[in-house]
Amino acid sequence: MRSPPRDGAPTVTTSGRNDFAAFRRELRRVAPKITRPLPWIGHESPWAVLVSEVMLQQTQTSRVIEPWARFIERFPTPRSCADASLAEVLTAWQGLGYNRRAKALHDAARVLRDEFDGVVPRSVKELRSLPGVGEYTANAVASFAFGVPVAVLDTNVGRVLARALANRRLRPSEARALAADVLPRTGVAAFNQAMLDLGAQFCRAAPRCEECPLASRCEWRQRGGGDPSPLSAGVSRAQPRFEGSNRQLRGRVLNALREGPRSRQELGARFSGVEPGRRDEVLASLVRDGLITRLARTYVLAGA
Repeated sequence: MRSPPRDGAPTVTTSGRNDFAAFRRELRRVAPKITRPLPWIGHESPWAVLVSEVMLQQTQTSRVIEPWARFIERFPTPRSCADASLAEVLTAWQGLGYNRRAKALHDAARVLRDEFDGVVPRSVKELRSLPGVGEYTANAVASFAFGVPVAVLDTNVGRVLARALANRRLRPSEARALAADVLPRTGVAAFNQAMLDLGAQFCRAAPRCEECPLASRCEWRQRGGGDPSPLSAGVSRAQPRFEGSNRQLRGRVLNALREGPRSRQELGARFSGVEPGRRDEVLASLVRDGLITRLARTYVLAGA
């Protein structure tokens, strides 16, 4: 491997694609043994893949499986989601949290209906034009739904890159370059999925090196040193505490309104022990985000 340039310019951290040949071969060999049984893997519908990727943002995979299945049954196409009210989409989203993602997905479905004839586009550029779709989600949908040869870089993959391939902390630009450089020439979607599976199951924040099937190909494992993965790749942020947070209170309000309209007094039970100013702040933020609507005497889910 080369050391990073002294001027701090981004660089791929190895001398070329062939440096990764052994790693790629070994990962492909073990991929069938580490693949997680997730229902959206290999799904024929690009919309189903898009929904899974939006749901997986900031949410543990195990919490997504059942809500994803219910959502796809209720909204099997972009058009069916777009034609539904936001209130219906928010109700189907129940249990996932980060409800602004549901609104973004509903907005994206409307863009797909109105500008893409109800079809999920295959290009990363067009996917990035959809509400709520950033770099990771666009690359993931392009790769997994259409086989486009682009790298998928999330927290899990970032740890694999920093530990197994670079054995040093990676700046975001370096991680992107390295993720692209390690891609094989064929079977990119399967390779990306294997990288995700490896990071999620073995190359965790607390790594399971003794059980990792790629330990013999891991630079950190072989050479030692401090763990290079913390703060590497810049693809994740520490989540603030949920208990007692405004995010928890927002969820309580939305859960109440999923059952029907509620007055401010009726919603008061959801704010037990919370000062009035903070209650008003939470309600105002939900109105501002377009998730709920204030009527004369009640609050309702937006679009209800």
